[in-house]
Amino acid sequence: MAKTDSTGSTWRYRWARQQNERRLRLFRSAEGTWRHRDEELRRLRTLAEQCHGSAGAGDGLPLELAAGEVVLRVVPGGQLVEMRHTAVLPAPDLTVAAQTGRLRKRIPEGVRVVDAGMAVITNRRLVLLGGRGRRDWAYGRMTGLAHDPHASVTLLQVLDRRPVSGVLLRPDAAAEFRFVLTLAFADAIEQRQAVVDQLDELVAEHARLRPSRPGIATPGQARLSALIPGGRRTVVVAAALAVMVPVALANSGPSDPTGSETAVAAAPAPAAGTASKSPHATDSAKPRRTSPAAQRRCGAPTNPMGYDFCGGQRIREPAREVCDHFDCVPGFWEGRGYLVQCDDGKVSLAGGSPRACGAHGGVRRAVSA
Repeated sequence: MAKTDSTGSTWRYRWARQQNERRLRLFRSAEGTWRHRDEELRRLRTLAEQCHGSAGAGDGLPLELAAGEVVLRVVPGGQLVEMRHTAVLPAPDLTVAAQTGRLRKRIPEGVRVVDAGMAVITNRRLVLLGGRGRRDWAYGRMTGLAHDPHASVTLLQVLDRRPVSGVLLRPDAAAEFRFVLTLAFADAIEQRQAVVDQLDELVAEHARLRPSRPGIATPGQARLSALIPGGRRTVVVAAALAVMVPVALANSGPSDPTGSETAVAAAPAPAAGTASKSPHATDSAKPRRTSPAAQRRCGAPTNPMGYDFCGGQRIREPAREVCDHFDCVPGFWEGRGYLVQCDDGKVSLAGGSPRACGAHGGVRRAVSA
C-alpha cells in the first residue's frame, strides 16, 4: 500500500524519494572524483619524498654515469622527436600541474619522430638511448621545457642546440615520467623541498574541497510546483503571462465608442456641393498588439536555476543540481573558477584558468545567471 501524508496524497513521498536518490547520486559521483584526485596527490607526495634513485639502477644500460650521478627512472618504449620549425619553449619550473584530460600517443603537428629507444632520468640529465645513438639534455643547460596537454610528448630546449627535441612516451607512463623529471630538475637546482611543500599545500587545499553528504529531503518539503512540468520556473512564466496577456488585450481592443466615429455618424448629412469632412480611416488609432517576451536563455537548456548564455553575472558557486540540466565535464566539482561552456557543449567550473576546457576544445562562452 502506498504511503500517504495527512492529506492522503502520495506524490510528496514520491518527490522526496526522487530527490534523495538524485542527491545521493550526485554526491557519490563528486566524492568518487574527489577521492581519485586525493589518492593521486598523496601518491605523488610519497614519491617526492622517497624517489632518490641509485647508481645501481643503471646497471646493464649502455650509459656511463658521472661521479655522484644516480638513475631515478628508466622508461622503455620512448621515441625521440624533433620540431620541424624554430620555437621558444617556456622556462622550466617546479609546478606540479594536475593532468586535465586523457593523454594520447599521437604526434603533434610540426613534430616528427627521428629515433626510438629508452628514456633514462638521472639527477643530472635526461637521456634517450636510441638505435641511432644517444641524445642528452643536461639540466644545467636547459632553457625550455614544455609538456603537451593532449599528447604524451615532452619537449626540451638546451643551449647550443638549434632544433627543439624531446621524447614521445606511452600515455600510461607519461604522467609519472613528467613528475619524476620535475623532481630531477629540482634536485639539480637543490629545490626538492619546494616540490614537497607544494604538494603539501595541494593536499591540504584538496581536503577542504571534499564534498559534504547532502541533507535528506522529507515529504513535508515538497511544494505544489513539483507537480507541474518545469517546476518553479513554469509557475513564474505562467504568472508573468497572466499579467501580460490582459495588458496586451487592453492595448489591442476597439476604440472608444464615444469618440469621433460615433460623432460623425450622428451628424446631419452635408448640403449638396459641400465637401464631406468625414474623417479618414487613418485618423482612428491603430491597434497595437504585444506578445509576451520569449524566455531568455540564448541557447542554454531549460533549467530551474535560470542559467543562460546571454551574458551577465558569472557563476562561481553553481547549484548542486547543475549537472542534472547541463552536460558537465568529468571532475566538474574540482574546478576552482566560474561556470563556462566548452567548445564541445560540456560545462566546466574552471573558468578563468588557462587550462579550462583543455580536453574539450577550449572555452566557448561563460554561463551566467
